[in-house]
Amino acid sequence: MDKNNYYFIDTHCHMNILAKKEFDVLLTQQEIKEAQAIITQAEDAGIKQIINVATSVIESKNCIILAQNYKNLFAAVGLHPNDLNESWFEDLKKINSFLQEKEKNKIVAIGEIGIDMYRPGYNLEKQKAAFKQQIEMALQLNLPIIVHTRAAPEETLTIIQNYKHEKLRGVIHCYPYDENFAQEIITYNFKLGIGGIITYPNSKKLQNIVKSIALEHLLLETDAPFLAPQSMRGKRNSPAQIRTVAEFIAELRQEPLSYIADVTSQNAQQLFKLPSPL
Repeated sequence: MDKNNYYFIDTHCHMNILAKKEFDVLLTQQEIKEAQAIITQAEDAGIKQIINVATSVIESKNCIILAQNYKNLFAAVGLHPNDLNESWFEDLKKINSFLQEKEKNKIVAIGEIGIDMYRPGYNLEKQKAAFKQQIEMALQLNLPIIVHTRAAPEETLTIIQNYKHEKLRGVIHCYPYDENFAQEIITYNFKLGIGGIITYPNSKKLQNIVKSIALEHLLLETDAPFLAPQSMRGKRNSPAQIRTVAEFIAELRQEPLSYIADVTSQNAQQLFKLPSPL
């Protein structure tokens, strides 16, 4: 455990993928047990809580299973815009069934959901419909949303703006846009999710945003096993790398690491209504 009295929270991890070898299959009992080593490594680096974020029905179930097996793990459930199949509306009914027992299932958010126009062949109308449906579910249950948005700033912002009077709140995962978008989205009760990408040499735009924006608007995340920091780029990422991200931000902003940890952890606990890990 971290010898200091501050701690970190990984607000976006795919522990369900870290713990197993294949996508969209249920975790085995052995894989659930093997997650302990990843959690212990994270705890040793000072990470006290982890939110596992889903992309499909099966991965939502896996996130719930892990959260139910480990005290400081929590789940986000939802349909990723790139994972919408022909039966996505039926899939949403299954997601909704998980949400009906959100306390038992330790669900703290709906995500990751949103709009992705980066990959060819996307169906924008389907993505918009699924995004809106899941926002409605979040509002009904007073849950925040975790937004995946790529190459779709206007499309994403327009949908979020439609709910600006309805207490919608959330985070823009792996923040991908410019400072103007950032300054507008925070007025709608959204935070910026900052992960390993900020450490990349070509991320000057993101670095400038993180340097200048108030820390109360930022969350730490890894997106593990994806998007490892520059020091281990191309390798398998893990929740323990939150410390690497936090250290980079502390140096960038010329603020103590303990301050970065305290404020971003408080941000996460307020947004996701997490219990104290202490």
